[in-house]
Amino acid sequence: MLEPARPLTPAATPGAAREGAQARAIAARAPDEFPHASARAGQSFDASQTSRPAWLGFAVLIALLLVALYPSFALSSTEIASTRMWPAKEYTRVTIESAARIRYSVFSVPAPDRIVLDLEGVAANPHIDALPGKVSPDDPYVKSIRVGRFKPTVLRIVFDLKDGARAEAFALPPVGSYGHRLVIDIYPLKPIDPLMALVQESERKRDATAAAADSSADTTATVRTTPVSIDPAAGAQPRAVPGTIEARPIVIAIDAGHGGEDPGAIGPNGTQEKDVTLAISYKLRDLINAEPGIRAFLTRDGDYFVPLGTRVQKARRVQADLFVSIHADAFIKPHARGSSVFALSERGATSAAAQWLAKRENDADLIGGVNLDVRDPYLKQTLLDLSQTAQINDSLKLGRSVLGEIGEVNTLHKSAVEQAGFAVLKAPDIPSILVETAFITNPSEERRLGSDAYQSRMAAAILGGLKRYLAANPPLARGPRLAQSATAER
Repeated sequence: MLEPARPLTPAATPGAAREGAQARAIAARAPDEFPHASARAGQSFDASQTSRPAWLGFAVLIALLLVALYPSFALSSTEIASTRMWPAKEYTRVTIESAARIRYSVFSVPAPDRIVLDLEGVAANPHIDALPGKVSPDDPYVKSIRVGRFKPTVLRIVFDLKDGARAEAFALPPVGSYGHRLVIDIYPLKPIDPLMALVQESERKRDATAAAADSSADTTATVRTTPVSIDPAAGAQPRAVPGTIEARPIVIAIDAGHGGEDPGAIGPNGTQEKDVTLAISYKLRDLINAEPGIRAFLTRDGDYFVPLGTRVQKARRVQADLFVSIHADAFIKPHARGSSVFALSERGATSAAAQWLAKRENDADLIGGVNLDVRDPYLKQTLLDLSQTAQINDSLKLGRSVLGEIGEVNTLHKSAVEQAGFAVLKAPDIPSILVETAFITNPSEERRLGSDAYQSRMAAAILGGLKRYLAANPPLARGPRLAQSATAER
């Protein structure tokens, strides 16, 4: 519940006629949720109760009285500029964009499970009318949406849920091309644990492999206490040791930059960075998962926004050994071209361009939308500015390995790994790099980024660099199984 609003009335708003018909239809389904609509449907619009002239004169009189009493609504009701929905397994986000800040309240209703959002001083228009049609059939949480006039001054939006869920609502000030935004995030009552998800995926792969194995194979085994080894002489292929139980796999966190409300950089032909990074991340994930003893984990596996700090937190939660953030570069001049690799810096950027790029990437939280009222002490601890000298040194080694491989696919923008204060690279215990796959603002490189062949070659090059680094720098053992950590925390 938010600040109280002055009484208003929709009598003279442009969408009043449409709202009346809309509210009457909804009132028949849920009179408890839309009492104002119910009253109008049951009394004002029943032609059998009075003659048409008497009814019409009474309605006009009431409208004139309401306009006289509450002229502010007729003159200054907030118009909705856009509505958007971003469904995902982790949460569903609903964004309502407007020219002015919206006063609102939100609460949950059980049996059946619903989330109710009341908007004060908001006029219905086609953008609001279109919101129910934006519900995806595969949305994990929202079954349907209904919109109607709850009071003369309040527009009510009801989210019918598929199961119990909780909502977080917060307002965002204008930034970039966006105006004021009201954001409603709908989360499951029990948050999805990325570690458990990775364990379950690993177990499915293990079971499938076991089912295909020869049943007459020798079952005698010893437990290996270190991760799978990698032999540089064999082209950095992971080497399985006969007669051993598979130890904890090497986990590589793949971070597809931007997503959802945050499109990232946009090319001259409209290609969005968030789509390119996700496509390359999918290909890299599949290549990694085809390697024995290595598992990939995506911090974002769909078109939705993940805050920068949450990406780091997810990687630490799954005990990632390496972290690779995939991006597409941008610059104010279209002739800039080439691929780059970046690592974290504690002492400032290595170049003005690196500093500019870090600021642009760190601004993703402003565009994507982060609820600053939520304080997560674990996340805060993750992002402490601790001494990260060892992590940075390892990150530079990793970056050089990857840079050498992607240089075979595209021209390098810089021949050395650059450094800057990227927030997404601040995991204190995970070697982390950010790969700029090409300049999306360069017309020719934009075309390449949209090419399936180029995406596949870039993903293969990144994997080659990861394997080269792992061959020379095998990660320390963190225990025999991921499942032990996950089970212990249940």
